[in-house]
Amino acid sequence: MQSSLFGYAEVQTQDRWAVQNPQLLRVALTGHDDVLARKGAMVAYQGLLEFDAEYQGRGRGRGPSREKLSLMRCSGQGSVFLANLAQYIHVVDVERDGLTVDASYVLAMDTTLHHEIISVDSQFGISGTGAYNLNITGHGKVALMTSGQPLLLNVTPDTYVNADSDAVVAWSTSLRVQMQAQTSSQGVWRRRGETGEGWELSFLGHGYALVQPSEQLPPQGADIGSGLRAQYGMGQGGAHGQNQGNIFTNR
Repeated sequence: MQSSLFGYAEVQTQDRWAVQNPQLLRVALTGHDDVLARKGAMVAYQGLLEFDAEYQGRGRGRGPSREKLSLMRCSGQGSVFLANLAQYIHVVDVERDGLTVDASYVLAMDTTLHHEIISVDSQFGISGTGAYNLNITGHGKVALMTSGQPLLLNVTPDTYVNADSDAVVAWSTSLRVQMQAQTSSQGVWRRRGETGEGWELSFLGHGYALVQPSEQLPPQGADIGSGLRAQYGMGQGGAHGQNQGNIFTNR
């Protein structure tokens, strides 16, 4: 058989975590190093693998349930291929300082990592996008997802960064973060009146902030259902109602 499809054959590598293409990840398992993956993210596997959907994470906190990452444990010997809604995938080494990330954008992580829910202060006391996130610490790798190719911004004491909370994916845990809006709280729900902007996160200190070129649900501009709420992924006719188990579930 001859086809251009052979150009998409599996990438042969000895690396445990290997991005096969910008939207597909392979994780190699040897029987001694399990991996935690978002439920429903497995698209294929090779070898003798088991998937434990009843896995209960060690993460703790009092954030809303939508930020509690729903994971399955992948174990055995072989390779598992992971993806979610054709999102772009980025593998990050978590080091001593740790990583804070919106749970909606976590695809997989090593079992050596610990995660717990943390809160970002809001002067208005409103728990919206960006208000609760996962603080990931330890040594290991985590695979993040973005809608489109992201932008990594360097934060220094002399150069602080403000970003739309709907576009923020992750940031260095060492950064100081504040949640704020430039108008009254009533205007925030209308995305800052006529400007189309809502809540924003301010990052100060020394580290990095990762943002994606998307501020709306569902990702990649998908339009599911009908009506204004469905356009933004809400309600039974929207992405929340029709895409259970994927990235929309935790938003």
